Amino acid sequence: MNFTFNDKKLIAMVHVLPLPGTPKYGGSVQNIIDKALEEAEIYRNAGVDAIMIENMHDVPYLKREVGHEISTIMALIAEKIKSATKLPVGMQILAGANIAAISAAHTAGIDFIRAEGFVFGHVADEGFFESDAGELMRYRKKIGAEKIRVFTDIKKKHSSHSITADTSVVETAKAAEFFITDGVIITGSATGEAASVVDIVEVKKNVKCPVLIGSGLTTENIEKYFNFADGFIVGSYFKRDGYWANEIDTSRVNKFVEKFNELKG
Repeated sequence: MNFTFNDKKLIAMVHVLPLPGTPKYGGSVQNIIDKALEEAEIYRNAGVDAIMIENMHDVPYLKREVGHEISTIMALIAEKIKSATKLPVGMQILAGANIAAISAAHTAGIDFIRAEGFVFGHVADEGFFESDAGELMRYRKKIGAEKIRVFTDIKKKHSSHSITADTSVVETAKAAEFFITDGVIITGSATGEAASVVDIVEVKKNVKCPVLIGSGLTTENIEKYFNFADGFIVGSYFKRDGYWANEIDTSRVNKFVEKFNELKG
């Protein structure tokens, strides 16, 4: 399945439980798989367009390089979710482990990855990230994974961009498009923080690739963003009290999907 934006897409996040080898790992791989499948089923039943998995519980994150114990289970979970839901599935492996993500996605037969640190450099809590666009896109070609779409964060959240302060969000998005990203992701400054409508509008005017919103979406604000983006990634809002680490609140999911479908008409 080649994940396209022929219409607007709602992508729901599954934050998989702490993975083996990480400080918060609970000791059971099967529990991790079962929980991820349970959450994916909730999203499928609610009517989302796609599901993305992320290892957000794996704090503190490694920078770029993660072990096989991470990438292999991410591939396994992704394949099982795709098989069970029949929906497009994507993944992100934190922090900035884009090579591992494209490899795991290829193995799992899923549809897209979310990549951070694609163009320019930034400072995150894991340290300094240099661009990996050249390495990542060559690796995708090398392993024959061109059908897997790469959506890239622009001026990534939870990061300092002082060293690129003279490069605007629009210019950063244009650079990512020049480096053949399949879509750009605009976020707020942190998980759950809303993105700038002005940034989204300006980026949309200046790039031809799909524009996705990657944080801060709610039932209350989706309408003001709806006409200016192609994809909408929702994680925190779907959880109890809007906090990403809590259990899924099915009523929140259903209300958001209802509103989203109403806007789609």
